[in-house]
Amino acid sequence: MARKRKTGGRMPHRALWFGILIVIAVCGIVAGGLAAYRALFDDRPAERPVTMDEASRLGLSRLNLYQASPVTVNLTAAEGGGTVVRVKGVVDYRTHRAVGTYRITGPTGAPEPSGPATGRLDHGLIVWDAGGLGLAPVPKGGSGPPWQQAEHVPRSGWSARSYTADPLDAGLRLLIGLGADRPDNPLLLAQSGARWLKRDRIDGRSYDRFAGPRARGTTPGAGPENGRSPLTYWIDGEGGLRRVTMRMPGLGTPTTVEFSGRDSGAKLPTTPWGTG
Repeated sequence: MARKRKTGGRMPHRALWFGILIVIAVCGIVAGGLAAYRALFDDRPAERPVTMDEASRLGLSRLNLYQASPVTVNLTAAEGGGTVVRVKGVVDYRTHRAVGTYRITGPTGAPEPSGPATGRLDHGLIVWDAGGLGLAPVPKGGSGPPWQQAEHVPRSGWSARSYTADPLDAGLRLLIGLGADRPDNPLLLAQSGARWLKRDRIDGRSYDRFAGPRARGTTPGAGPENGRSPLTYWIDGEGGLRRVTMRMPGLGTPTTVEFSGRDSGAKLPTTPWGTG
C-alpha cells in the first residue's frame, strides 16, 4: 500500500503562493473600484481661481439681470434671535426700483411645552431703491401682485427711511445694485480674487458657485473667512444669475437672494417715488 505523504499541517508552497496572488488581485480590484468611485462621486473638489471663461460669465451676470428686468426675487434675511425677514417681489434694474411684500417671523413669547413659539410678527408692502426703503400696510381688500397693491398706497402712506447695517437693509441694498447696463471686466474680476468653489444643481439645472472678488486692501488668506469675499454667486453656463448669498458679521445664516426669471407683466408703481 502506498504511503500517504505528510505535510506537517502546512500548505504546499504552490498552493500558498496561488492564494496570495488571489488576495492581491482582489485587493487591487477593490482599490481600483474605490478610486473610480471617488473620482466619479466625490463632490468635494478644491476651490481655485476662476478661469477667464468663468470670470466672463461672472461679469456678464449683471448685464443679463439688467436685460431681463423686471425680474422676480426672493430675499431671506436672518436678523438674529430667531427672527427672519422674507421679501418677495420684483426688481427693475433699468429704473433701479423694486417693490414687494415682506413678512417677519420669529419668537412670539407665547409659552409652549417644546419651547418659545414662532409666528408672524409683522407683514406688509415694501419698496426700495438705491437710497433707501419704504414700508406700508397692505391696503384693505388688497389682492393681486404687490406692484398692483402698492399703486393704491398714497405717498403719505409709506414709512420711508435710509438704509442701516441690519441684514435686511444690507440685502436690499445689495439686491438693487446687482444689475448693470454693461458687464464687469473679467480680467479685473480674476485679478481681484474671484474663485470657483464647486458645482451645484438647483431645480435640475447646473450652476457654478463662485466667491466674488475681494474688497480692496484685503490680503488673501488673512482676516475673516481667510480674506474671501462675503458674497457667493450661483451662475449657469450662459451667465444667468440664480442665487446670491451674503455672510454677515456675527450671524451664522447668510442673507440669501433667489432669482426666478423675468416677470413681463410687472409694472412698478409711481408711489412713493411720485409726487402724489
